[in-house]
Amino acid sequence: MSTTAHAHARARRRDRRVYLHSHPLLFGLLAATRGRPVRRLGRTLLVHGPEAYRQALTRLPLDRTAAGTTGAAARTALRDGGIGSGSGSGGVLFDQEGDGHRMDRRGLAGSLGSAVVEDLRSLWQPLLVRRLAPLDRGGEVDLVDLARELSGSVVCALLGSGADPREVAGAAAEAAAAAVRSHLPGPRRPRAEAAAARAADRLRLLLGPGGEALPAMLAVAAVNTTVAALPRAVAWCADAGLWEQAADGALRPVLADELLRVTAASPLLPRVAAADGAVGGCPVRGGDRLVLVARHAAGAHRRNPDALRPAGPAVDRLVFGAGPHACPGARLARAQLADVLGALAPYRPVVTRARVDRGAALPGWRVLTVRAGGRAAGSYGAGAYGAGA
Repeated sequence: MSTTAHAHARARRRDRRVYLHSHPLLFGLLAATRGRPVRRLGRTLLVHGPEAYRQALTRLPLDRTAAGTTGAAARTALRDGGIGSGSGSGGVLFDQEGDGHRMDRRGLAGSLGSAVVEDLRSLWQPLLVRRLAPLDRGGEVDLVDLARELSGSVVCALLGSGADPREVAGAAAEAAAAAVRSHLPGPRRPRAEAAAARAADRLRLLLGPGGEALPAMLAVAAVNTTVAALPRAVAWCADAGLWEQAADGALRPVLADELLRVTAASPLLPRVAAADGAVGGCPVRGGDRLVLVARHAAGAHRRNPDALRPAGPAVDRLVFGAGPHACPGARLARAQLADVLGALAPYRPVVTRARVDRGAALPGWRVLTVRAGGRAAGSYGAGAYGAGA
């Protein structure tokens, strides 16, 4: 095995821990069935292939409020919960279709456009310089804690909230984790549902007096995907020795896309068919459950990240979904990771400690600390923002 292959194998072994320590049986089942684009297990279809994955998201009618789906969990926790119920349009994006979805999505896309993202960079770049300063002195930095503050700051800026960003991030993480626990397969869990409603109420109170559901949904999605994605991507970059690509202003955005592809912050998309159809040549009946495996559709299990030989947008964007319901925050996520990589690259960090978060809504680290691994030409300090991200 070459040195590069050995480094990627090391990165893959570490990243695999976030699945094995939190959902070992599910990870094993998905790994065992990924040889075919689609596998049927009773009334459940496991969708692994990229074309089948696209078909399910763009051609098959989906019931976005069915039990066990992302939309149902979001609706129960954020719309049907305590304070503010019935305020605003009432939708939480994941449970919407038609005109309501188009209207809310259009508004959200405007608030996450390129001009807004560029403004947000002026918010998070100084934060990165401040939070990474201990690396200059030989200290360590917990990238999970950094990701919480970064995502909380971005959410507060987007929503015009004066809340403490760390409190918002903590509340959004708890709201998501509680919502997932309340929708685990099996009998109803009244206590878990009540806990999810309380967690959502706390988040909505923090964000402001309006208490509307859609802003809370934005906070939950932005915080949880950022906290899951950034530390995992940096750990893979460090373990695989990709800091030369991260330091290159032209390669860095491509590397960010590649790292988001292989780490797939939302690795599974649970959906339910609303009508009969077909996915990947497999017949689907209305009411069938579909587990859309984003990480397999994007080739995360078989193709290592490499900015010199990227998978390309048609593949790497699959981790953000496809069609009219694709994640509107993709541009923001890519810009954030590119800037984090640019700020870290001069330090060539190495991972010193990693502990899996078993209770999080998405697979990720509870702690992921790094220290400077070696000085690159150009010195430590202000990072590499000027090279373009």
